[in-house]
Amino acid sequence: MIVLGIESSCDETAAAIVQDGTKILSSIVASQVDIHHKYGGVVPELASRMHIEAITPVVDEAVKKAAIKLEDIDGVAATRGPGLIGALLVGFSFAKSFAWARHLPFAGVNHLEAHIYSLFLMEKKPDFPFIALVVSGGHTNIYYVTSYDNFELMGQTRDDAAGEAFDKVAKMMGLGYPGGPIIEELAKTKDPAVISFPRTLLEKHSFDFSFSGLKSSVARYIHDNTVSTQDEKAQVAASFQEAVIDVLSEKLIHAALYKKCNRIGLSGGVSANKTFVTKLSRKASGKNIHIFAPPADLCGDNAAMIAARGYAMIQQGSLCHLDHDVFSRTKID
Repeated sequence: MIVLGIESSCDETAAAIVQDGTKILSSIVASQVDIHHKYGGVVPELASRMHIEAITPVVDEAVKKAAIKLEDIDGVAATRGPGLIGALLVGFSFAKSFAWARHLPFAGVNHLEAHIYSLFLMEKKPDFPFIALVVSGGHTNIYYVTSYDNFELMGQTRDDAAGEAFDKVAKMMGLGYPGGPIIEELAKTKDPAVISFPRTLLEKHSFDFSFSGLKSSVARYIHDNTVSTQDEKAQVAASFQEAVIDVLSEKLIHAALYKKCNRIGLSGGVSANKTFVTKLSRKASGKNIHIFAPPADLCGDNAAMIAARGYAMIQQGSLCHLDHDVFSRTKID
């Protein structure tokens, strides 16, 4: 079965062609980073307008790159939520219309489930059960995954997501958007132990996260100290990033040991941070825990993961109808 996947939950317009839920024939992403960079974050109205302009060319390019015809597509999947309502509506409505016009089955995909499915597009996939982290600009969630359809939510952020904290700290220092890649690059040149930022671990047995205290601590440090040169900003970046990595690593290893599971899968934009993956892998190896991290092109928002999850939903008959709508917030059941 060949599935067309469409993703438009935030500031990437993406389309992909995936065969049988595992083989990526094409994956096209049109980024809006240059549009939102000067605002220090995503402007929802601009994102929606850019999706409208990009959606048809992106789908056309995905079909062309996959070397197939429109008639070869057997099903359609699109992100239904969570995300920005205006942005979601563009991709979801396009996909719904495409499927209706061609009498194809159509699946509305949960964006968080799709991120976990990015792990199944890897050559080396984690066996069940495993701990999954979805970490991005909008989410920092830990799941216990026991099958292709069973995701137990163990913990989530109570305030800022990890990626959101990266973006906000970068904005404080005038580094631009998105903050994650900029901070990681700057941090390479400095010793993270120089500045001691707090690690909020919450209650002893909690798997939840909180990054608002860390963000506030960085803001106070910038206010009370001279942080104007690139060298000074690099030091703040290194110490801040280390604090985030420590918290994520502590919670993930704690979750794996609690569930007596020796596999952890990473997904979402922040999982593209190589420093995080390297340090987590080092800490986990001492506990005989194996880390699975997708390549960079599958970490961020992409349509291949949407098509992969959509394929499974279509196989199960879990389909959307014309009266179904998008949603901005939800959790995996």
